[in-house]
Amino acid sequence: MDILESGDAVKKIDVLASLDKTDKPEIIEKMITKLDDDDIQVRGEAFSSLVLNENKISDFLIKSLDSASKNIRGFVSLVLANRNETTAIPDLIRLARDERSMVRSCAVGALGYMNAEGRDAKEVLLQSLFDKTLDVRKSAAHAIITTHTKIPPDVLERISKEWTDDITDDRELEMLLGRLKEI
Repeated sequence: MDILESGDAVKKIDVLASLDKTDKPEIIEKMITKLDDDDIQVRGEAFSSLVLNENKISDFLIKSLDSASKNIRGFVSLVLANRNETTAIPDLIRLARDERSMVRSCAVGALGYMNAEGRDAKEVLLQSLFDKTLDVRKSAAHAIITTHTKIPPDVLERISKEWTDDITDDRELEMLLGRLKEI
């Protein structure tokens, strides 16, 4: 595992690619830390190995949602979604209110990907439509479209008004608003 601490990205990637079947706690935890590596390809390989791992690693992943690293919190949210770890939904709802917009965006996207149901999930998705960060609003819109969450008419009217300035500069947001109106 010393290789994962080296500066050589190619060696790290090779090692990570070989670890997708491991169930050793210290190795799983080390793989999770590589989601915060300086090299994007190393982060990608760590992500892939964690998603593909067929062992019961959910507890390690959920625990890492409290990491000090925004990259780890955000990317683990997406790993959990790709593994369809629905037991993590309450933690993802909590992360949808994280201080970092990247984490909020990933958590909201994960909730949508897992078709999270329930009042708390619906509430956080609707609230996220009004986030100060455009990417979080887009993630929320995609999640609402994916989950077919009904939007109350007053909320839809508010979105139409508040998104007006951003829509003139962003065609994707305009398309998302149109799809939200169709639900």
